[in-house]
Amino acid sequence: MSSRRHFLHTVLGTSAAAAFAADAKLSYKGENIQFGLVTYMWGADWDLPTLLKNCDTAQVMAVELRIDHAHKVSTDLTPEQRAAVRKQFEDSPVDLLGMGTNFEFHSPKEDELKKNIEGAKQYIKLSHDLGASGVKVKPNGLPKDVPVEKTLAQIGKALAELGDYAVGFGQEIRLEVHGKDTSELPHIKTIMDAADRDNVRVCWNSNDTDLIGAGLAANFALVKDRLGHTVHIRGVNQSTYPLDQLAKLLVEADYQGHVCLEAHKLPAGDRVAALAEQRELFMNLVTEARKSVKD
Repeated sequence: MSSRRHFLHTVLGTSAAAAFAADAKLSYKGENIQFGLVTYMWGADWDLPTLLKNCDTAQVMAVELRIDHAHKVSTDLTPEQRAAVRKQFEDSPVDLLGMGTNFEFHSPKEDELKKNIEGAKQYIKLSHDLGASGVKVKPNGLPKDVPVEKTLAQIGKALAELGDYAVGFGQEIRLEVHGKDTSELPHIKTIMDAADRDNVRVCWNSNDTDLIGAGLAANFALVKDRLGHTVHIRGVNQSTYPLDQLAKLLVEADYQGHVCLEAHKLPAGDRVAALAEQRELFMNLVTEARKSVKD
């Protein structure tokens, strides 16, 4: 039960809490969905002070930092520099969700696989040092001449190793639904079955492949109980992806995390105003879903 629901039921009583919900005409489900930003594209050229200022202005109160952008938050930071970055977030109303990396675990080359696992471990420690909660990684394809089942199991085993390592740092491993073929949700489920760690979670990525096969709802159902603290979406008014349906699925699942904009196209004009508009557009979809979903 969310903290808000717990408060209503314990302080106001069950009847009063029910009356409050009825007056609001919104399901309690989805009340903890929040909006954030992945710094890919829209925040790529903002240094850290600018990023924090712009997110605060747009009322987008959480960010996932891509590691190769102008904010320059990477494992190259010294302990003193890490402490300085952490303090900038602590002094800001904007939360750091974690690090967005490109580490991948499908290569049949053992040295390449090991290099990616060890690289991800370094970012797990960095995320911990900065006060964040997780690291995004991804599958990125299926090598030719390797059985699909073998590659999926290999990715899952790598994630299990990272999950075990991340426990000691209080971190979540977020597997982005990504890559040619590997972005298909049945494959993601197979990977997650092989990983089998509570702190290894799925980062929904709003891909067109979500709609193939049995369709969006059925594919979402394959991983909804394994969703992590971040979900990625494209621009709300920039694609034909059925974000209204995704919002309803998230509400029905009572998702408690951040839906983060990861737009591939820069807006014309004022980017900060456009970011605020994106937040409003998506949260309006959540509100509409909460009107129609039953408790």
